[in-house]
Amino acid sequence: MSDWADLRKAANAIRALAMDAVEKAKSGHPGMPMGMADVATVLWTRFLTFDPADPDWPDRDRFVLSAGHGSMLLYALLHLAGYPGMEMAELERFRQLGSRTPGHPEYGHTPGVETTTGPLGQGLANAVGMALAERMLAARFGKELVDHWTYVIAGDGCLMEGISHEAAALAGHLGLGRLIVLFDDNGISIDGPTRLATSEDVRARFAAYGWHTLAVDGHDVEAVARAIAEAKADPRPSLIACKTIIGFGAPNKQGSEATHGAPLGAAEVAAARAHLGWHHPPFVVPDEVYALFRSGAARGAKERAAWKARLEAAPPALRAAFKRAIEGAIEREVEAAIAAHKAKLFASPPTVATRKASEMALEALTEAVPELVGGSADLTHSNNTITKHTPPIRPGDFSGRYIHYGVREHAMAAIMNGIALHKGFVPYGGTFLVFSDYARNALRLSAMMGLRVIYVLTHDSIGLGEDGPTHQPIEHLASLRAIPNLLVFRPADAVETAECWEVALRERRRPSVLALTRQNVPPVRSEPCTENLCARGGYVLAEASGPRALTILATGSEVHLALEARARLEARGVPTAVVSLPCFELFDAQDPTYRSAVLGSAPRIAIEAAVPFGWTRYVASEEDVIGMRDFGASAPGAVLFRHFGITADALIALAERKLGLPPNA
Repeated sequence: MSDWADLRKAANAIRALAMDAVEKAKSGHPGMPMGMADVATVLWTRFLTFDPADPDWPDRDRFVLSAGHGSMLLYALLHLAGYPGMEMAELERFRQLGSRTPGHPEYGHTPGVETTTGPLGQGLANAVGMALAERMLAARFGKELVDHWTYVIAGDGCLMEGISHEAAALAGHLGLGRLIVLFDDNGISIDGPTRLATSEDVRARFAAYGWHTLAVDGHDVEAVARAIAEAKADPRPSLIACKTIIGFGAPNKQGSEATHGAPLGAAEVAAARAHLGWHHPPFVVPDEVYALFRSGAARGAKERAAWKARLEAAPPALRAAFKRAIEGAIEREVEAAIAAHKAKLFASPPTVATRKASEMALEALTEAVPELVGGSADLTHSNNTITKHTPPIRPGDFSGRYIHYGVREHAMAAIMNGIALHKGFVPYGGTFLVFSDYARNALRLSAMMGLRVIYVLTHDSIGLGEDGPTHQPIEHLASLRAIPNLLVFRPADAVETAECWEVALRERRRPSVLALTRQNVPPVRSEPCTENLCARGGYVLAEASGPRALTILATGSEVHLALEARARLEARGVPTAVVSLPCFELFDAQDPTYRSAVLGSAPRIAIEAAVPFGWTRYVASEEDVIGMRDFGASAPGAVLFRHFGITADALIALAERKLGLPPNA
């Protein structure tokens, strides 16, 4: 057990590494790492269970740096603790191309980084998801296999962001007692003192959520240790407000915004070294500091070995189920469930909304795949996301598989990211497509991190009807399709919906959006087919009766309108094909030969009840698209489709103009 002086010396090592790395890069944020160095040192040497030899072992504690701008704090910790690939050379390459030390922590890029942070508040909400996943996994497999903590360092900015309210309120409601937030209470933001913008009592706010709260001098290592121990003894989630001085140790700049987001400057770095009594050259750390952090790693290695022995001693069926859950190896069960479900749909093709078709698919999937965990942002029976196999999670009872997120779209998305990052479950969550804007930052991070998170976004067009333009998504499909590494599905009927679910769940390293209708749509696929046609993103749904004169492209609820227009054009002797394009991203990834065969060489037109933006990858211009050019209106959905010209008649008129045909009398 190290004495307190050793901890202070170790904290000064972090301060030196932070200010030296930022100084060398001429870019970065030294203030937060210098201010929270004492707190982080206590946590990593006395409490956090980790093992650099196996950074991803399932029962490790999770550490989330929600204040991601202070990334040098995390990189210094990872280096000192001995994480692979985190040699001193990487710290010297801070913020440089190809280094493992980017400006903000990036999941999958740096060993030991649990989540990508930087957009403030995201890490805190991710941590709520991790803490929730830990309790759910423990409920399923027992504390012998699942028994760990989630720690967060969050700053004033994290707690100002609205997502912190959404996530913390849910954590308090559910009683996530394995979650401890260390609040860097330094009273400084980029603009200056936080009193410029806020006067709230943070502890009172969190107490109102049902949290246990404490306040401590963040530079008193003994007090910090006592506070963490007290937090671990309380059954509620805990917030420890650590009163710190930003840029601690920089004698002329500490306590001011000058240390927040810029190098200290050579003179101030030298002054800080003298002030702290740190006489080592840049990027040099004494052996005793390494020994302190490596002793924490050794403690974690013993914990991991004991956990591994418990796993091997577990009953074979339990052990196999646990390993499958952690690996996310659900593809075989998903494919079997969807195959059986499709057979039923072909036997009796239903006319239903695709949100209802999604519910039908989920009934089959959630029965076959216990790792599937659902939820909704207070729209459960509009999104159709709950099934008889997904009982709700309740305060103190984490054996369920359905999360009532409340009206908290942003937190829902970030919490699902945390659940996916934790591993053990595959989350899906629902809201209206138009409200994906509330969740967009977290949804973007799903894509950036390559997480298997499924967004069930219903009420996907003016077809939702009377709720009017505030609820009718117009630009949202194009906006979501613009996000790299995100699959956006818009299925046309129950069969396509089932196939899109199958593809989404097979994708381990990409999130997916399922854009689903409120209104009923007729079946467009009734011929039995075991192949998943949607897996290629687009396919010929109905070929022309002869050499193509025209190809109509469509998605979702407009596919049946394309088929109607085709039938009428064929009756006039115009050979017309219909292509269903449920997923642009998958179709664009197909080989050129396949894409050319599907699209054909004949003139092409398209129909989608959304803005035409993005369709010019398939058609000559936006004028070749029947779509929306303005916001919607309040009226029954069928009336709106006629009012805005999203009809088979409009398609035929466009075809006539495109092909130079006389109007049909």
